Amino acid sequence: ALSAGVGPQQSSTSVLISDQLDWSQSHKDLMVMIQEIKKCLPEEKRSSSKPSTISALNYALRCVQQVRANNEFFQALGDRRVFQTDVVTYSIEELVTIASEHTPKNNDTFVAVFSLLSGRILHISEQAASILNHKKKVLESSRFVELLAPQDAGVFYAHTDQSHLPLWYTESQTASLYDYAQVKSFFCRIRGGKDQEQEMHWYPFRITPYLVHVCTSVHVDAESCCLALAEKIHSGYEAPRIPMDKRIFTTTHTPGCVFLEIDDRAVPLLGYLPQDLIGTSILMYLHPEDRPLMITIHRKILKFAGQPPFEYLPIRFCTQNGDYVILDTSWSSFVNPWSRKVAFIIGRHKVRTSPLNEDVFATRSQETCNVEKEIKELQGQIYKLLLQPVHSNVSSGYGSLGSSGSYEHYISVASSSDSNGNCAEETQEPVSFQIYQYLAVIKSHFEK
Repeated sequence: ALSAGVGPQQSSTSVLISDQLDWSQSHKDLMVMIQEIKKCLPEEKRSSSKPSTISALNYALRCVQQVRANNEFFQALGDRRVFQTDVVTYSIEELVTIASEHTPKNNDTFVAVFSLLSGRILHISEQAASILNHKKKVLESSRFVELLAPQDAGVFYAHTDQSHLPLWYTESQTASLYDYAQVKSFFCRIRGGKDQEQEMHWYPFRITPYLVHVCTSVHVDAESCCLALAEKIHSGYEAPRIPMDKRIFTTTHTPGCVFLEIDDRAVPLLGYLPQDLIGTSILMYLHPEDRPLMITIHRKILKFAGQPPFEYLPIRFCTQNGDYVILDTSWSSFVNPWSRKVAFIIGRHKVRTSPLNEDVFATRSQETCNVEKEIKELQGQIYKLLLQPVHSNVSSGYGSLGSSGSYEHYISVASSSDSNGNCAEETQEPVSFQIYQYLAVIKSHFEK
């Protein structure tokens, strides 16, 4: 009777111990995942040098909500059954042939085809497994967006909207100049496999998307898919190095020193993707001793507003890995013809000195200190400086572009912020596609 009474007690104790062990292991797994999320947290989202668990979880929640919202959007788009009749339909076997024709040209390139409805990968090149250090089965069983860094999901969805995708053309087909002009690549980080230290790596890629229709079975209707050419980006300072005279890129920023546009050529030279910099302050990336120089530079920008570019002293710019490059810079601006104020500033930068660590995509060894107050003060001074109207007798606009009425709808967007006295709010305002088109025109003149 005694042993019969002890049995249930021992049983309940063993169950309790088992539950505690399960809870302990779950807690360890949770903390590992939180640490991984903290590594993905963009620098501008960190309130201190060590991001808090709450900040990391809030960011993860926003990423999940963003992916879910975009997924629902594309699902709704697919339900409309918008199907273009002039798109060639391919079988899986034909896609394999297409991939094999393009990947041998570049050992760092792979082809992925995924459904625009479900996001499921229908085909991925053989060499993708070796490039990403992943098992091919893992890649084939994933949705393409699941392989991307969370902060790049929005850029990915914006560039793979079916209504904006250019058609895929084979060599036997002819495409118009308009079709070629529609092809627009973008940058994303793709998750790689873990190394020997069990560390996860994110590799930067230039992705060029195309629209194709794929029929997976004779019993199933063809579905709209995206054929993505993914090319891995390497540091411009490692072999094969970008020649010294080609290490040039351009930037555009607002009177409040907020990046509007980043030249694609900056990616292998700085280690940042365009979406990392756009919407952030240029002052964040300058060496602390060089930040005050920006006040002098913008005084000169105001003095020579609307005139050809002028050169100024070199500045030190922090790369993604935390080291600095020295840039020779030249500057110009666009003047709003109605308000006579500087609407935005264009910089042309040439790398004079490489970073100590030539791998600009390497993980930053130490976090930067929080200097938000100092940066905001400098931003405010520069913003107030450029609120002054331009009094020189130069033509409006940039250089020889003048103030032609054909650009009126572009400039009106830039002028909408003239009445905004708080430069910090500029980071919250989205920049329209028309402004980007106009900046491209200005850049072409700037680089002549």
